[in-house]
Amino acid sequence: MNGSVPGGPGGEGIPSCAPGQQERRELLHVDCASHVYPDGTRGIHELCFRVYEGEIVALCGPNGAGKSTLIEHLNGLLQPSSGRVTVLGKETGGKGGAELWRFVGVVFQRSDDQLFAPTVLDDVMFGPLNLGLPPDQATRRARDALAAVGAPDLEAKMPAYLSGGQKRLVAIAGILAMDPLIIAFDEPTSDLDPVHGAVIEGIIRDLRDRRGKSVVLATHDLDLASRIADRVCLVKGGSLIADGSPREIFYNQDLLKAAGLLEPAPVRFFRDLCREYGIETTDRPLTLEEISRSPVFSRYGEGSGRKKLE
Repeated sequence: MNGSVPGGPGGEGIPSCAPGQQERRELLHVDCASHVYPDGTRGIHELCFRVYEGEIVALCGPNGAGKSTLIEHLNGLLQPSSGRVTVLGKETGGKGGAELWRFVGVVFQRSDDQLFAPTVLDDVMFGPLNLGLPPDQATRRARDALAAVGAPDLEAKMPAYLSGGQKRLVAIAGILAMDPLIIAFDEPTSDLDPVHGAVIEGIIRDLRDRRGKSVVLATHDLDLASRIADRVCLVKGGSLIADGSPREIFYNQDLLKAAGLLEPAPVRFFRDLCREYGIETTDRPLTLEEISRSPVFSRYGEGSGRKKLE
């Protein structure tokens, strides 16, 4: 669970996060950060969050919970009003912090916010060129990134005339071409049809499994989070209210209700199935495939009395 302690690393009397998982390599740490916008709106409040090497961590919460504000703090697009954000131990607002965008890439919810060059290839090359790569290397990086997201045929197209799904692929390629350690996605499938949504989901898995990237996934789509996340953090009112595995979080109805969220559809189906047939089980399947392998599925028809399934 999330928490802060007085007089931690931030200095005596200054709140800081409780210790993280010492056995894992920490890449990014949001240390009790708050952000207040110029109009007085509070985006995040004393929020503690960590990203570890080689994981997909889902930030789940309803609209307005503070997910997007947090995402924009991860590579210094926004600076906290109080608290701090560190990447590889360096503070984003400190000396050298301006270079930390090299390590954390952000794919925005609106792909149009990232696409501005005359052609797709020019757009995907922009990041590598800013890293100081010569044009020939930047071109290779861009073409490799487009191939990685399944869009090599788009390089000569004009971004303005692409479909929503194609724009999302190009935006991801633009970040991937810079080869950051962490890639953060803000609602990556929210406005896509199921086919393109599945493609994006596959790319996110590939980033972790084949490329060794850490992925931060801000979403209110709990079905998506239940399928691909290694860890789930619930955000409400600008603060992190829970941090745990998908099975711990998504089978805690009281916690989800407090966060203003509904269970993922497979979890709800499994609970209803057990309730209908009077079954008690410690199983916590997250997908329909896992449900099909559960003992509940093979035994629920053996009478309507209560059953204790080990």
